[in-house]
Amino acid sequence: MIGKKVIETEPITIAKAKDMLDEISDSYEPTYEQNLAIEHVNKFSKLDADKSLELVKELEELIKQTQAIKIADLMPVDLADLRLIFAKERGSHKKEELEQILEIVNKYRE
Repeated sequence: MIGKKVIETEPITIAKAKDMLDEISDSYEPTYEQNLAIEHVNKFSKLDADKSLELVKELEELIKQTQAIKIADLMPVDLADLRLIFAKERGSHKKEELEQILEIVNKYRE
């Protein structure tokens, strides 16, 4: 890691990471760590990259981008799951807002 530094960070969905790792694995033989990451994203991605991006953009009208990405990755089923996602966040969300978020998520459920 000598001489390497992080230039920019941006949160992305698991589906986007899956697409990026697929591109890498098409170009050359992935390393052990990359293979582990590929297995993880294949196992846990619930949407394709385009749908997850649409979901995040729609959710960003109600909540922060990082929260929207977390919701797009986890695809919560009910209010209890959604409250767990917001458990460590400051502030609280009204029940109506949470139900609206669930309605948006349900539109993208496969």
